[in-house]
Amino acid sequence: MAHICIHWFRKGLRLHDNPALVAALRDSKELYPVFILDPYLHNSHVGINRWRFLIGALEDLDRSLRRLNSRLFVLKGKPEDVFPKLFTKWKVTKLTYEYDTEPYSLRRDKAVAALAREHRVSVIYQISHTLYDIDRIIEENGGKPPLTYNRLRELARKLGPPKKPIPAPTLEDMKDVTTPCSEKDQKKYGIPTLEELSLDTTSLGEELFPGGEQEALRRLDEHMKRTGWVCSFEKPLTSPNSLSPSTTVLSPYVTFGCLSARTFWWRLADVYQGKKHSDPPVSLHGQLLWREFFYTASVGIPNFNKMEGNPVCTQVDWDTNPEYLAAWREARTGFPFIDAIMTQLRTEGWMHHLARHAVACFLTRGDLWISWEEGQKVFEALLLDGDWALNAGNWQWLSASTFFHQFFRVYSPVAFGKKTDKNGDYIK
Repeated sequence: MAHICIHWFRKGLRLHDNPALVAALRDSKELYPVFILDPYLHNSHVGINRWRFLIGALEDLDRSLRRLNSRLFVLKGKPEDVFPKLFTKWKVTKLTYEYDTEPYSLRRDKAVAALAREHRVSVIYQISHTLYDIDRIIEENGGKPPLTYNRLRELARKLGPPKKPIPAPTLEDMKDVTTPCSEKDQKKYGIPTLEELSLDTTSLGEELFPGGEQEALRRLDEHMKRTGWVCSFEKPLTSPNSLSPSTTVLSPYVTFGCLSARTFWWRLADVYQGKKHSDPPVSLHGQLLWREFFYTASVGIPNFNKMEGNPVCTQVDWDTNPEYLAAWREARTGFPFIDAIMTQLRTEGWMHHLARHAVACFLTRGDLWISWEEGQKVFEALLLDGDWALNAGNWQWLSASTFFHQFFRVYSPVAFGKKTDKNGDYIK
């Protein structure tokens, strides 16, 4: 049977290492690549830098699809409302997408899969946002998530290296597949601009990290040429004062799926081959395993992004102080180093991981004694690489609520800034 297939892009905004997209092409005569602006995920709480990155990534994806004689169809609405109409209108027989482990995504996908069955649409999903099948890691650990990084490494060693990434589809792969699109549809399903989405762009500065797969691969190539830097990379030794970032700044591209984590892993493996190099947890491979660690925790621990009902999180009687929280969020604390970091977050949507440590410690156990859940919300809205699992996990870690309990080890908002920014260049 020749299928009419929708490939649903959510994360995974790329053509390379996209097994669900390859599955969409198999035995299909028509392909409709779709992205849905879901009001639950894409709303007014999302920071403007993050919106700009997403729209850039969608434009890049559309250009890549057009080179394959296809295109991206962008729609607005709840997926549960959007899909039944598309199934009927396009006479769809197959739906493909990349597996997503977030609680909201699992609920959404379950509802959409049920609607697909009602419309006699077969559903195929593939795992490609993480290095491993997260459920398999939990299964290997006796049905529980590993709660230490070393245990996760042991399980990863047992499972063997991650699967190798697969290449992007080519024109040859698309030769028997068409993407029907009328003149009317060209406009109806186009990518909206920030202005058309009624977003306030007045605060936007220079675009330091343009969204999209092509930019992700360009940055990856650029960094992989620096073999000495890649092999000697040790995360704690990089500098938080990122006037010129000392880390890769590939994290937003991995978060949005413009860059496959497996592609990153294997490119690093190629560079490491036959050379002396740093090891996890501080190496670049180690950073990807930290990502896997928090993803696994987020799947295996109930209520992972909350304190209450979270069985591994220390229950702390945090203060409620809207005034202090607003001062922290709006860079008005009066501590120049803390305010400089929060200003960078708001203007660029990015900051170095040690800078994140400093402001998270300041908000929670270090100075203001405000719940990590409040900080989590701010980071989720403003960070380009804001990722549900990593954000929740890191905030629990940095507030000494989970995974790390040496609450007395704090970053001084004065001394740490002086140590890492001796001339005050960063705070200027």
